[in-house]
Amino acid sequence: MVDSSFRILLVEDNPGDVRLIREGLEQGNMRYTLSVVGDGVQAIAFLRQQGMYAEAPRPDLILLDLNLPRKDGREVLSEIKADQKLRRIPVVALTSSEADEDILEVYGLSANCYLTKPASLDRFMDLVRAVQEFWLTIATLPRR
Repeated sequence: MVDSSFRILLVEDNPGDVRLIREGLEQGNMRYTLSVVGDGVQAIAFLRQQGMYAEAPRPDLILLDLNLPRKDGREVLSEIKADQKLRRIPVVALTSSEADEDILEVYGLSANCYLTKPASLDRFMDLVRAVQEFWLTIATLPRR
């Protein structure tokens, strides 16, 4: 079992998707803490511990929606991977787009994984559990 100090940052503006991801993670037998921000500006402030996020924990994994208000997920990804202090945090793009150009662009920006949100509730929950299983128990991540 993973230490409860495993930290996930979810960057998602859709409250329904936030709820589903939270529920999918809770169904797993793994311990974690989940922080949620609703737009790209908040994501960067959280990661850089700025303003109201001055005490924000450094995440071990980022789940990043691409279509965000204020600052697009691609811009957020680009800033994360350009920042020496943040670039080693794995970023999983979790989006509704299946477009080849989006997939190529996101991998070109050094995303660690690109996942398309399934339309089916059961498949969505399976996807969340698979992400949790892989990143929290199988993958070896860099220490903070």
